[in-house]
Amino acid sequence: QVELVESGGGSVQAGGSLRLSCAASDTASRFCMAWFRQAPGKEREAVARIYTDSGNRIYYADSVKARFTISQDNAKNKVSLQMNSLKPEDTATYYCAAVARDCVWTKLIPDGYAYWGQGTQVTVSS
Repeated sequence: QVELVESGGGSVQAGGSLRLSCAASDTASRFCMAWFRQAPGKEREAVARIYTDSGNRIYYADSVKARFTISQDNAKNKVSLQMNSLKPEDTATYYCAAVARDCVWTKLIPDGYAYWGQGTQVTVSS
Protein backbone atom coordinates (compact mmCIF):
# COMPACT_ATOMS: atom_id res chain seq x y z
CA GLN A 1 0.00 0.00 0.00
CA VAL A 2 2.86 2.35 0.81
CA GLU A 3 5.46 2.69 -1.90
CA LEU A 4 9.04 3.51 -1.08
CA VAL A 5 11.11 5.03 -3.86
CA GLU A 6 14.87 4.86 -3.56
CA SER A 7 17.57 6.69 -5.42
CA GLY A 8 21.26 7.43 -5.21
CA GLY A 9 22.89 4.06 -5.62
CA GLY A 10 25.89 3.61 -7.83
CA SER A 11 29.57 2.80 -7.97
CA VAL A 12 32.32 4.64 -6.18
CA GLN A 13 35.94 4.12 -5.26
CA ALA A 14 36.97 3.35 -1.72
CA GLY A 15 37.02 6.51 0.34
CA GLY A 16 34.34 8.12 -1.76
CA SER A 17 30.81 9.13 -0.93
CA LEU A 18 27.27 8.39 -2.00
CA ARG A 19 23.95 9.74 -0.84
CA LEU A 20 20.90 7.49 -0.83
CA SER A 21 17.38 8.86 -0.63
CA CYS A 22 14.04 7.25 0.12
CA ALA A 23 10.58 8.76 -0.17
CA ALA A 24 7.32 7.25 1.03
CA SER A 25 4.23 7.67 -1.11
CA ASP A 26 2.17 8.33 2.01
CA THR A 27 2.85 11.95 2.94
CA ALA A 28 0.44 12.07 5.87
CA SER A 29 1.78 9.29 8.05
CA ARG A 30 4.99 9.33 10.00
CA PHE A 31 7.29 6.38 9.81
CA CYS A 32 10.10 4.65 11.47
CA MET A 33 12.38 4.40 8.47
CA ALA A 34 15.51 2.38 8.14
CA TRP A 35 18.17 1.36 5.69
CA PHE A 36 19.12 -2.28 5.42
CA ARG A 37 21.74 -3.84 3.23
CA GLN A 38 22.39 -7.30 1.95
CA ALA A 39 25.45 -8.65 0.25
CA PRO A 40 25.44 -11.94 -1.65
CA GLY A 41 25.55 -14.87 0.74
CA LYS A 42 24.92 -12.69 3.77
CA GLU A 43 21.90 -11.89 5.87
CA ARG A 44 20.10 -8.61 5.51
CA GLU A 45 21.32 -6.25 8.20
CA ALA A 46 20.17 -2.90 9.54
CA VAL A 47 22.48 -0.01 8.72
CA ALA A 48 20.70 3.05 10.10
CA ARG A 49 17.31 4.14 11.39
CA ILE A 50 15.36 7.32 12.09
CA TYR A 51 11.87 8.31 13.15
CA THR A 52 10.54 10.87 10.69
CA ASP A 53 8.17 12.50 13.15
CA SER A 54 10.98 13.83 15.28
CA GLY A 55 14.23 13.07 13.51
CA ASN A 56 15.26 11.15 16.58
CA ARG A 57 15.42 7.46 17.47
CA ILE A 58 18.60 7.41 15.41
CA TYR A 59 20.55 4.19 15.19
CA TYR A 60 23.69 3.18 13.35
CA ALA A 61 25.28 -0.18 12.99
CA ASP A 62 28.75 -0.28 14.50
CA SER A 63 30.21 -1.00 11.08
CA VAL A 64 29.01 2.34 9.67
CA LYS A 65 29.01 4.56 12.74
CA ALA A 66 30.91 7.83 12.20
CA ARG A 67 30.90 7.25 8.44
CA PHE A 68 27.19 7.27 7.59
CA THR A 69 24.61 9.87 8.53
CA ILE A 70 20.86 9.37 8.33
CA SER A 71 18.62 12.42 8.18
CA GLN A 72 15.07 13.37 7.36
CA ASP A 73 13.69 15.70 4.77
CA ASN A 74 11.52 18.60 5.87
CA ALA A 75 8.54 16.76 4.41
CA LYS A 76 9.10 14.07 7.05
CA ASN A 77 8.26 11.29 4.64
CA LYS A 78 11.75 11.22 3.17
CA VAL A 79 15.07 10.13 4.53
CA SER A 80 18.59 10.28 3.23
CA LEU A 81 21.67 8.29 4.03
CA GLN A 82 24.92 10.13 3.50
CA MET A 83 27.63 7.54 3.09
CA ASN A 84 31.18 8.79 3.50
CA SER A 85 34.53 7.04 3.63
CA LEU A 86 33.05 4.09 1.82
CA LYS A 87 34.80 0.75 2.03
CA PRO A 88 34.62 -2.26 -0.27
CA GLU A 89 32.81 -4.13 2.49
CA ASP A 90 29.98 -1.62 2.16
CA THR A 91 29.19 -3.14 -1.21
CA ALA A 92 25.64 -4.48 -1.06
CA THR A 93 22.10 -3.95 -2.17
CA TYR A 94 20.62 -1.26 0.04
CA TYR A 95 16.94 -1.32 0.92
CA CYS A 96 14.78 1.39 2.37
CA ALA A 97 12.26 0.07 4.88
CA ALA A 98 9.45 1.69 6.82
CA VAL A 99 6.70 1.02 9.30
CA ALA A 100 4.03 3.44 10.48
CA ARG A 101 4.97 3.48 14.11
CA ASP A 102 7.50 4.98 16.44
CA CYS A 103 10.90 3.36 16.15
CA VAL A 104 10.92 2.77 19.88
CA TRP A 105 8.38 0.00 19.30
CA THR A 106 10.15 -1.45 16.27
CA LYS A 107 12.80 -4.13 16.27
CA LEU A 108 15.77 -3.57 14.00
CA ILE A 109 15.19 -6.71 12.01
CA PRO A 110 13.56 -7.09 8.60
CA ASP A 111 10.39 -8.55 10.13
CA GLY A 112 9.88 -5.29 12.00
CA TYR A 113 9.23 -3.31 8.81
CA ALA A 114 6.09 -3.50 6.72
CA TYR A 115 7.15 -1.59 3.62
CA TRP A 116 10.23 -2.02 1.46
CA GLY A 117 11.83 -0.31 -1.45
CA GLN A 118 13.04 -2.14 -4.51
CA GLY A 119 16.66 -1.98 -3.47
CA THR A 120 19.52 0.00 -4.92
CA GLN A 121 22.99 -1.33 -5.61
CA VAL A 122 26.02 0.23 -3.98
CA THR A 123 29.38 -0.92 -5.23
CA VAL A 124 32.63 0.25 -3.67
CA SER A 125 35.82 -0.64 -5.47
CA SER A 126 39.32 -0.65 -4.05
